[in-house]
Amino acid sequence: MKCAPGAVTRQRMRAWFTHIPGRWFQAEERARLREILPTLFGYHLLQLGDLYSKECLNSSRIPHCIVQDPDRQTAPPAGERLRSVFRGEPDYLPVASDSIDVVLMPHTLEFTHDPHQVLREVERVLIPEGHVVVLGFNPWSPWILWRLALGWRARPPWCGHFIRASRLRDWLQLLGFDIVSCERYFYRPPLSHKGIMQRLRFLDRLGQRWWPVFGAGYVVVAKKRVATLTPLKPSWRSRRPRMVAPELAGNSRIRPIDNFEAANSEPDLQRATDKKGNDHA
Repeated sequence: MKCAPGAVTRQRMRAWFTHIPGRWFQAEERARLREILPTLFGYHLLQLGDLYSKECLNSSRIPHCIVQDPDRQTAPPAGERLRSVFRGEPDYLPVASDSIDVVLMPHTLEFTHDPHQVLREVERVLIPEGHVVVLGFNPWSPWILWRLALGWRARPPWCGHFIRASRLRDWLQLLGFDIVSCERYFYRPPLSHKGIMQRLRFLDRLGQRWWPVFGAGYVVVAKKRVATLTPLKPSWRSRRPRMVAPELAGNSRIRPIDNFEAANSEPDLQRATDKKGNDHA
């Protein structure tokens, strides 16, 4: 399952998000972002990729929002917040290191050639204690049936490289991130019939309670860990002055046992000499 060239795939993904079920899936993700983004603070927010048909940054409190997209540079839709848009690739960002407070990645890793390099770039541009928000497709959801059936046709999103949430967490932890949260959502099948999709809304409630790991999408929030250094006090020891000079102290170093033997040996020798004299007499 290999997608078409990047520009074609991104164009098809934008079209998929404008129709059912992509439009409903996007609405669920934007609802999740409305809960997450207001809790993240800072000065600069960077979004990698612009696949959604509607703005997803309206709920963010960060004043300066930047959107990176490889193949288009357009103004936001009417009624949406202003943002800066620049062309670029997510695996080589023209952004200074340690300069971004929050990075948002809506399905960026599924349609890139080197997801590891993208995550390394995210780690580079984030400030210490900065956050990354990753939205992705779950490869172990019931959508896998549609992926197996339609992936060979190079149709997104089915041709994308779906990454397990557990594997993504491992990658982030290896790069020095702490996992803040991981949530799954959307338990309905990807059907294009509006009436059927509305009647299957109950599956979202049941899925959240009984089989949460089988949600079609997931969102992972991670924080860049900072390795702090613990200062160690120097172990300075004041040298105490010596009372006796070294050349004199060497002659007085006599063990107590030597003094005891020296004191007891002379009387014993004297008694032995007197006894011997008496015997001769």
